[in-house]
Amino acid sequence: MAMLKLTRREKLGTRAARRLRAQGMVPAIVYGHGQPNVPVSVNRHDIELAVQHGERLVKAEVDGQEENFLIKDVQYDYLGHHIVHVDLTRVRLHERVHVTVPIVLRGTPVGVDAEDGVLTQHLDEVECECLATEIPEELRVPVTELHVDDVLRVSDLELPQGVRVLADPETVVASVTVLAEEEELPAAEAEAPAEPEVIGEKKQQEETEEERSS
Repeated sequence: MAMLKLTRREKLGTRAARRLRAQGMVPAIVYGHGQPNVPVSVNRHDIELAVQHGERLVKAEVDGQEENFLIKDVQYDYLGHHIVHVDLTRVRLHERVHVTVPIVLRGTPVGVDAEDGVLTQHLDEVECECLATEIPEELRVPVTELHVDDVLRVSDLELPQGVRVLADPETVVASVTVLAEEEELPAAEAEAPAEPEVIGEKKQQEETEEERSS
């Protein structure tokens, strides 16, 4: 479990946040367990290292007191390179928590290798419930046995012990399909010219309609 040092922020607002980032710090907020929200800052290198290593549960010191936190929400700059803000929620090690876990497909389906199919991943992550100390880094899903027209659903996921998925069991995770070919019209039908309008017939039709209305 990563150890972070949090410093209470005395000055708030956009300008203060920019000054913190210029000093290599990241603005953060601490909340949860019915306690007041506490605006803090954390060393950017430390928090980015924890996130890169897949850490979800961290230990941090606030005002000299150590607590356990979940990294709940991470915001990046517009380039996606650096963290600009992070939410930390208080957690007890023995409590069950709700977390979003990435889904990673493993292998190449037989429906792609031998049947000219295309693998499509419909669900990239799923919400799970588990103990704070047993949060999976990702759910690895083997797809090598999928044939064309096969569908993998949430109910098919193999979960680590103690982990429960909160999504609808019928939600599609991945499927293998064949791309539909565009139906070509026969050349004669595709190139058939529009039937020309006969002026004489149109004039006769207009005269007939005038006689009926008179």
